[in-house]
Amino acid sequence: MTTTRRSFLRRSSASLLALSGARSLFGQDPAAGPVVRIACVGLNSRGKDHIEGFRRLPGARVVALVDVDSEVLGREVRRFTDRGEKVLAFADVRRVLERDDVDAISIATPNHWHALMGIWACQAGKDVYVEKPVSHDLWEGRQLVRAARKYGRIVQAGTQCRSSQGIAAGIAWVQAQNLGRIELVRGLCYKPRPSIGKTNGPVPVPASVDYDLWCGPAPKLPLRRQNLHYDWHWDFATGNGDLGNQGIHQMDLARWVLGATGLPKRTRSLGGRLGYDDDGNTPNTQVVLHDYDQAPLLFEVRGLPHDRAAQAGDWGKGMDKLHDTRIGVLVHCEGGVLRIPDYTRAIAYDAAGKEIRRFEGSSDHYANFLAAVQSRQVADLHADIEQGHLSSALCHLGNLSQQCGAPATQAAVAAAVAGDAALHEATTRMLTHLAANGVDLDRTPLSLGPWLDVDAAHERVGGDAAARQRGSYRDGFVVPEIA
Repeated sequence: MTTTRRSFLRRSSASLLALSGARSLFGQDPAAGPVVRIACVGLNSRGKDHIEGFRRLPGARVVALVDVDSEVLGREVRRFTDRGEKVLAFADVRRVLERDDVDAISIATPNHWHALMGIWACQAGKDVYVEKPVSHDLWEGRQLVRAARKYGRIVQAGTQCRSSQGIAAGIAWVQAQNLGRIELVRGLCYKPRPSIGKTNGPVPVPASVDYDLWCGPAPKLPLRRQNLHYDWHWDFATGNGDLGNQGIHQMDLARWVLGATGLPKRTRSLGGRLGYDDDGNTPNTQVVLHDYDQAPLLFEVRGLPHDRAAQAGDWGKGMDKLHDTRIGVLVHCEGGVLRIPDYTRAIAYDAAGKEIRRFEGSSDHYANFLAAVQSRQVADLHADIEQGHLSSALCHLGNLSQQCGAPATQAAVAAAVAGDAALHEATTRMLTHLAANGVDLDRTPLSLGPWLDVDAAHERVGGDAAARQRGSYRDGFVVPEIA
């Protein structure tokens, strides 16, 4: 770093004083007036959507791009140049945070960077749009919330289902007990996840990548997978598996349905990475139960198709469904089911399975962030960072139990889930699913996680999981304590 941490924070404090009249720092468009100047950080996958999402909004301008991969960065800069648009380009996000001509950043990096980058941005006087999950572990998510509040920043979580008026109306309708009492909320993530391959040793990091910056807060270890990009999701050092990748959207909806404003009393997970041997270490098959007073929240992850024959074909067309849903939420009530099958709809069915009500419609999640940045009102956000943190924390709790688990026989698994009807039912179907895929659980047994007792008031767990609830960081990339 060319500047010290102390001088960076000193400039950040000065920026915060100036931001008491935040609109005055926005750029000026001769035709449109104040413009929020945004830097997009992380330009693969979701990052490309961030760029286009903000570019199309009146009142916003993408003024900077940040990526540690020079090829990726160059590709996106060329797209701006080809359109006759100017944009700044950086490898290191800290260079952007030093600038007075950037008002906000949007973060679409690997998960291990989310909280630290968001905190740095808050300290530097920038507003933040951060992809899901908003953190990599249980502890650092709360630090990001505290930073947002301490520094008076607008921080939106990238859980865009929160901007669906259809889903919001459906949830309000079922919460009003139009289908009777809620008995169980089930999240589903049945998404095809084939093997990422098995390497025989370390593989070269692409020459275009600044690997030290890519690792950031995570351990800087030799690369042990074929693809650096995207497949980081399946390594616990940088990702959170599908529970924290796709599943975070459905976990957020499930918690929203329950009206849960905190963490559960306890959590348990069982599952494993089954059906192939590759370089991933996160589960591709998992059942998680969160024990809430309102009703149980049950979550299921499946990455294998419905049977062994389907493995030879298109996995996307061969995934299991439950109540005609692969990726979604099922709200089981006394008098029927509310099904949330995607990002914009909620559909109600009576006890006989007949559709009785449909709720549809959605608005632009990026536009909602922009409106809140302009109004300076946290309450205007559809997915304030507090909501993003709590739902991300549910994913972390499930993975904590999973990581603390141990291989168990099928008899031991059956005995462990026998006392809970929802867990027993989901586990029984999971075992049938694995058998259909030819998985020999005597050779590759399930891992049975312990019940984690959760201190919801302080957002922490005890026992063997306590050491895992907070990551360790490399010098220069430490997630700070925020008082």
